Amino acid sequence: MAKTNSELTHLDEAGHASMVNVGMKADTERCAIATGKVRMNATTLALIMEGSMPKGDVFAVARIAGIQAAKQCSNLIPLCHLLLLNSVQVDLEPDPSLPGVQITSTCRVMGKTGVEMEALTAVSVAALTLYDMCKAADRGMSIEDIRLETKTGGASGTWQRGAE
Repeated sequence: MAKTNSELTHLDEAGHASMVNVGMKADTERCAIATGKVRMNATTLALIMEGSMPKGDVFAVARIAGIQAAKQCSNLIPLCHLLLLNSVQVDLEPDPSLPGVQITSTCRVMGKTGVEMEALTAVSVAALTLYDMCKAADRGMSIEDIRLETKTGGASGTWQRGAE
């Protein structure tokens, strides 16, 4: 069901973009988990696992890039609030059945607004970095299925993919 302009929180009365005022909301513990994957040739995955990529340790660089991206989310997405993140975790798991890499980001904050965008941004930039680190070996890689899996905290409580 589509929302009307009066129900959309990022639009003012005239329909112009507006950052939501969260000043009166209570601080609560909030967590968001996002996932995504990078599909690649099996030989590319083998090169990553062997540590043979010319640009270096693919997982270490992608992990740091994802963490940095979560910290910069409000600079990248215009109406996102700047959050003082408590933690950002980026996990990269080789998956020979794809073949490729599964990426998971978990972001936590004690704040007035959620961390869904930070978790999604972390996964997105980790995937882009993985692509950049490996493109000399495999330009046909694809970044797929970036999505929110769960979020907790705030007035809306817990949301879990598949439970709606």
